[in-house]
Amino acid sequence: MKVLAFGASNSTHSINKQLAIYTAERVGGSELNIIDLNDFEVAIFSPERNTLSGVPEAIVQFVEHIQGADLIVISFAEYNSSYTAAFKNIFDWATQCKYQLFENKKLFLMATSPGTRGGLTVLESAIDRFPRHGAEIVGSFLFPEFHKNFDPEKGITDVDLLNSLHQKLKNIFLG
Repeated sequence: MKVLAFGASNSTHSINKQLAIYTAERVGGSELNIIDLNDFEVAIFSPERNTLSGVPEAIVQFVEHIQGADLIVISFAEYNSSYTAAFKNIFDWATQCKYQLFENKKLFLMATSPGTRGGLTVLESAIDRFPRHGAEIVGSFLFPEFHKNFDPEKGITDVDLLNSLHQKLKNIFLG
């Protein structure tokens, strides 16, 4: 199974990228591809730019990563109760290239933050939005208080959260 993982943030120290990588590494027997949104930075989407210049090559490459995956693990940062501007811009461009961006793709969606809500609003938004772009949401995971519950060396330190993640990943392959 080819697994694509990324944090939906352009922070160079993204806790969401850390969580996405940690989670994707627990999908057994897979080929893992990790991407960084900073590698796909482009001008802000507008219909005029799209008409004049077409879809940027970086976005075409992003779409190719999506298309090459069987399972996509995304962890969302929440800015003002929504996607980060970096992710939203890439997503807007990518759907110009292929509107059904996640067609025939399984997605495991997550969110984390330093706070107790863990990015709940953005996670709910993604769960609602992505099936309209062909996604099969095979699971989701909300991880609150990242710095309290995650150690870079050990991973998830809260036993209940760790067990919850393992069960959700197990369900992907059982269901």
